[in-house]
Amino acid sequence: MSMPASARVDNHIPAENVDVAQPLLQIRDLRKRFSLSGDFLDQLRFKGGKLVRHQEHVHAINGVNLDIKRGEALCVVGESGCGKSTVARTVMGLLSPSEGEIHFDGQRIDHLSSRQLLPYRKRMQMIFQNPYASLNPRMTIQQTLEEPLRLHHPKWNRQQIADKVEEVMRSVGIDPDWGKRFGHEFSGGQRQRIAIARALAVDPEFIVADEPISALDVSIQAQVLNLLMEAQHERHLTYLFITHDLAVVEHFGTRVAVMYLGTVCEIATTATLFSKPRHPYTQALLSSIPRLEDDRPQHIRLKGEVPTPVHLPSGCVFHGRCPYANPRCREEIPLLQMQHDGTHVACHAVEEGRL
Repeated sequence: MSMPASARVDNHIPAENVDVAQPLLQIRDLRKRFSLSGDFLDQLRFKGGKLVRHQEHVHAINGVNLDIKRGEALCVVGESGCGKSTVARTVMGLLSPSEGEIHFDGQRIDHLSSRQLLPYRKRMQMIFQNPYASLNPRMTIQQTLEEPLRLHHPKWNRQQIADKVEEVMRSVGIDPDWGKRFGHEFSGGQRQRIAIARALAVDPEFIVADEPISALDVSIQAQVLNLLMEAQHERHLTYLFITHDLAVVEHFGTRVAVMYLGTVCEIATTATLFSKPRHPYTQALLSSIPRLEDDRPQHIRLKGEVPTPVHLPSGCVFHGRCPYANPRCREEIPLLQMQHDGTHVACHAVEEGRL
């Protein structure tokens, strides 16, 4: 997607609004596996005349480590199936991690019960990808926006809730008179504005946006992006922004984490990543962006197929498609290591100076 110049706004937050001392969100060695084997009886197999238990899993997330600073927009990118949305849903508690830890504002939250997690729900909100499925068709817009307020502010009276609903609707460009309508009466862009209003209603500090513009027309995408960025400035929000659109990342992100097959292969500031990508996969990913000014596009064509997340390859998960792979890459899993410019890269070739 190419953003019109007239639609762009500055995406840098004033330094005084960012507390860099303590990351707002910390993810440590996060792993998520989904069983393909069904229940216990479905797992039983006869092998060699014996009854054995056979289990298979999809390894969706494999040792993800991320820090998200206050006030920034961390974009997570990668091809479909790399685990971006699974990270988002696990952070929000919609999925339980198989291993690892999630810390919010210094407190571990991945092991909390639904009741214990309730105070954090007010501080952490999510905007879903599909605006047509994220709104309850049986509820009016007024009821949709009142619901989180009644849950998180049980002592508020009817007038306080009504005033807050009107305020948040106006802040996202929605006419308060629309409150009596149902979701099916609105366009995709209007529905996504309503979903954003619902997320902002409880004044959160942190928002997970899971591909919030991918289901919208290009002309509407720029409007919704600018709305999210304006909300970030006005409300000092922190974003975990999931997307596959690199043009959006360049326009919106403060930092970028590149994922491949459930692992993070590179983390860098947006400017550094687009000017000097380090990891071979990042280089190939960025080379796929069509640019009108290029007379001879230098598109990197990767060989081979993406490995299955059911049977992960040994060593680096990218070694089967990497032109710089050596025997070490096929045997040893690379770790994220900081470079001199602050970029973190998980690549043996970069570590050894071969790339």
